[in-house]
Amino acid sequence: MGSASGTENRLTLGPGEAGEYASWFRCLADGTRLRVLNAVATAGRPVTVGEVVDRVGVGQSTVSHHLRILADEQFVFLRTEGTRTLVTVNAACLTELPEAAARIMGSDPR
Repeated sequence: MGSASGTENRLTLGPGEAGEYASWFRCLADGTRLRVLNAVATAGRPVTVGEVVDRVGVGQSTVSHHLRILADEQFVFLRTEGTRTLVTVNAACLTELPEAAARIMGSDPR
């Protein structure tokens, strides 16, 4: 991406932050998982696993696997309602991911 014009304003990334951010980006390093997350995010409401399956066009077990990984990293929240699981996106990701990218690149996003 562009070239840095110096390092005097660069912030050091600590091991804890680096590990957390690496885990987030590792979670997002799968195209199907990104499609699953997008299907939930663009629904604009809680969706069932079956709706995600229909929107993404892959099997239920694959969608469930990806949703579990996304939930473990808190990109989505899973809530059981009767016999169905409702999935919602974690809206905080809209600010936390860009802030993480800025920190990784040495900027203070605040």
